[in-house]
Amino acid sequence: MDGLAFIGVALAVCFAAFGSAIAQGIATKGAMDGIARQPEASGDIRTALILALAFIEALTLFSFVIAILLWTKI
Repeated sequence: MDGLAFIGVALAVCFAAFGSAIAQGIATKGAMDGIARQPEASGDIRTALILALAFIEALTLFSFVIAILLWTKI
Protein backbone atom coordinates (compact mmCIF):
# COMPACT_ATOMS: atom_id res chain seq x y z
CA MET A 1 0.00 0.00 0.00
CA ASP A 2 1.50 3.30 -1.01
CA GLY A 3 1.73 6.39 1.17
CA LEU A 4 -1.13 8.23 -0.51
CA ALA A 5 -3.59 5.54 0.54
CA PHE A 6 -2.54 5.94 4.17
CA ILE A 7 -2.97 9.70 3.87
CA GLY A 8 -6.42 9.18 2.34
CA VAL A 9 -7.49 6.92 5.20
CA ALA A 10 -6.17 9.35 7.80
CA LEU A 11 -7.93 12.29 6.15
CA ALA A 12 -11.21 10.40 5.88
CA VAL A 13 -11.27 9.64 9.59
CA CYS A 14 -9.93 13.07 10.54
CA PHE A 15 -12.51 15.06 8.54
CA ALA A 16 -15.36 12.85 9.68
CA ALA A 17 -14.43 13.21 13.33
CA PHE A 18 -13.92 16.97 13.00
CA GLY A 19 -17.20 17.48 11.16
CA SER A 20 -19.05 15.32 13.65
CA ALA A 21 -17.66 17.25 16.60
CA ILE A 22 -18.64 20.59 15.06
CA ALA A 23 -22.13 19.35 14.17
CA GLN A 24 -22.72 17.90 17.63
CA GLY A 25 -21.62 21.16 19.23
CA ILE A 26 -23.96 23.20 17.04
CA ALA A 27 -26.87 20.82 17.69
CA THR A 28 -26.29 20.89 21.44
CA LYS A 29 -26.03 24.68 21.45
CA GLY A 30 -29.35 24.93 19.60
CA ALA A 31 -31.01 22.53 22.01
CA MET A 32 -29.73 24.41 25.04
CA ASP A 33 -30.96 27.69 23.55
CA GLY A 34 -34.35 26.11 22.92
CA ILE A 35 -34.58 24.77 26.46
CA ALA A 36 -33.58 28.18 27.84
CA ARG A 37 -36.38 29.85 25.87
CA GLN A 38 -39.04 27.23 26.59
CA PRO A 39 -38.25 25.15 29.68
CA GLU A 40 -41.60 23.38 29.47
CA ALA A 41 -40.55 21.81 26.14
CA SER A 42 -37.29 20.43 27.51
CA GLY A 43 -38.42 16.80 27.28
CA ASP A 44 -39.27 17.01 23.58
CA ILE A 45 -36.12 19.01 22.80
CA ARG A 46 -33.95 16.51 24.69
CA THR A 47 -35.47 13.60 22.79
CA ALA A 48 -34.89 15.29 19.45
CA LEU A 49 -31.34 16.18 20.46
CA ILE A 50 -30.45 12.62 21.42
CA LEU A 51 -31.87 11.32 18.14
CA ALA A 52 -29.95 13.94 16.13
CA LEU A 53 -26.70 13.19 17.97
CA ALA A 54 -27.15 9.48 17.26
CA PHE A 55 -27.55 10.16 13.53
CA ILE A 56 -24.51 12.44 13.49
CA GLU A 57 -22.43 9.80 15.25
CA ALA A 58 -23.68 7.11 12.85
CA LEU A 59 -22.32 9.11 9.91
CA THR A 60 -18.94 9.24 11.64
CA LEU A 61 -18.96 5.49 12.16
CA PHE A 62 -19.87 4.92 8.50
CA SER A 63 -16.89 6.99 7.40
CA PHE A 64 -14.70 5.00 9.77
CA VAL A 65 -15.88 1.76 8.16
CA ILE A 66 -15.20 3.17 4.69
CA ALA A 67 -11.72 4.21 5.83
CA ILE A 68 -11.03 0.69 7.07
CA LEU A 69 -12.22 -0.72 3.76
CA LEU A 70 -9.89 1.67 1.91
CA TRP A 71 -7.05 0.68 4.23
CA THR A 72 -7.55 -3.03 3.57
CA LYS A 73 -8.40 -2.40 -0.11
CA ILE A 74 -11.68 -4.31 -0.11
